[in-house]
Amino acid sequence: MKKHSWLRICTIVSVVSVAVLAVSRITLWARDSQPGQPGISISATPINRDARLGNSYSPVVKKAAPSVVNIYSAYFVKQRYLRGPMMDDPFFRQFERTRRENSLGSGIIVTPDGYILTANHVVDGADEIKVGILNDKTEYVAKIVGSDPATDIAVLKISANNLPAIILGDSSQLEVGDVVLAIGNPFGLGQTVTRGIISALGRSLPDMEAGNSPQRYQDFIQTDAAINKGNSGGALVDAEGRLIGINDAIVSPSGTSAGIGFAVPINMARNVMESIINGGRVSRGFLGINPQDVDAGLAQSFGVANSGGALVSDVGPGTPASKSGIISGDVIIAINDKPITSADNLRVTVSQLRPGTQATVKLIRNAVEKTIVATLGELPAGSMPPENQAEPSKAVGKADMLDGVVVGDLEDQWREQLQVPSDLNGAVVTQVGQDSNSAQAGLRPYDLILAINRQPVNNAADAERLCKASRKSQILVKVWRHFGNSVGTRFLSVDNTQHKK
Repeated sequence: MKKHSWLRICTIVSVVSVAVLAVSRITLWARDSQPGQPGISISATPINRDARLGNSYSPVVKKAAPSVVNIYSAYFVKQRYLRGPMMDDPFFRQFERTRRENSLGSGIIVTPDGYILTANHVVDGADEIKVGILNDKTEYVAKIVGSDPATDIAVLKISANNLPAIILGDSSQLEVGDVVLAIGNPFGLGQTVTRGIISALGRSLPDMEAGNSPQRYQDFIQTDAAINKGNSGGALVDAEGRLIGINDAIVSPSGTSAGIGFAVPINMARNVMESIINGGRVSRGFLGINPQDVDAGLAQSFGVANSGGALVSDVGPGTPASKSGIISGDVIIAINDKPITSADNLRVTVSQLRPGTQATVKLIRNAVEKTIVATLGELPAGSMPPENQAEPSKAVGKADMLDGVVVGDLEDQWREQLQVPSDLNGAVVTQVGQDSNSAQAGLRPYDLILAINRQPVNNAADAERLCKASRKSQILVKVWRHFGNSVGTRFLSVDNTQHKK
């Protein structure tokens, strides 16, 4: 009898302990949830990574799934059944027919009164947008409040109240290995939930087929949770059901999930959303530099301990960076104590700061760490460089520089065709060997070499002389280019081991 009594007591104590923990967790959740933008619920507390995983994510899905909606976008395309030079006559326009094309996507309710976040490419150019809500037979007509192609985020609005708004998390608290759920409408099957982990953070994908370009602000969350066609604009939530990303794209040879999916971090999406709702447009901080990644060779040349940070290849005249004293050749390693890991990371960090705010910039100059305070301006509309696909005519080089590289003087023909500013001088690269060290470092035909090992280059003879005189294992080359998507100056580190004596 005593043995059974002790068993009963232990069982009761265990049940009470579990109940207390559960009540404590519920109390903590209520305490952490705090309002941000009116109607938006935000919880910035990191998830409990020490907790043992349960056998089901059903409670998480029940919390988050009602906030994820189906988006139906319609596009009306005019189609002519008769063709010919007279078809522009009003009489013949009656023979036109309009064809309706539909596409599917997902979105997330973020306020009880009907604001919805989605991916811009889901609704871009749509003539009609309708929204379907889980367990609601009403189909709502949505309007686009605003969109931001640079982050692929759009904000929609439907006329409704008391909607199940999701709680927003804090994507800066995420770690690789965190469990996440992707919720959306793949292939029009209806709401579907997939599970995975965060595979990587801070991804930049300039070569993706999803329309990414240097004009995109990329800081993707990578996940192996299955994301397929129709999931775009849907929710990526953490193990507590908080929205931490907007599903945006995949990399796959087949076009279906291969376990490599990408989501826009909610902090970036929230910044865009609040700018659109409050000001009707997206306003971004502006420093006025052209940054580039730091590889091992550049890190050695500029006295940086590792290949992190962003190298300032160019500083615009009269910009906040110029006024604060930032110069070409500085390596920015932190802004407002946030480490900078790459050029894309720098662009994203600055873009999410408000114009007019002061940014504390930590940088390395000549192997010495410095701190500079810059007052940010506002990124001008259309400030990204346009493409210029015009190729200059071939010319005969005058000097053989490094391995497989031929350069020539900057004559009037080159200056005009390459659109070189009148205040720049240098040596024009006319040929680059495909397998040469210079090609591997990124040197291209039609680059204008401005400096070698920090010494100015005024002509082809200077380039040849400075290269032959170098005894370093890496030759630092500063170039200016105006070709394709690139414009302005850039640093390259060329392996010189074959030429070192």
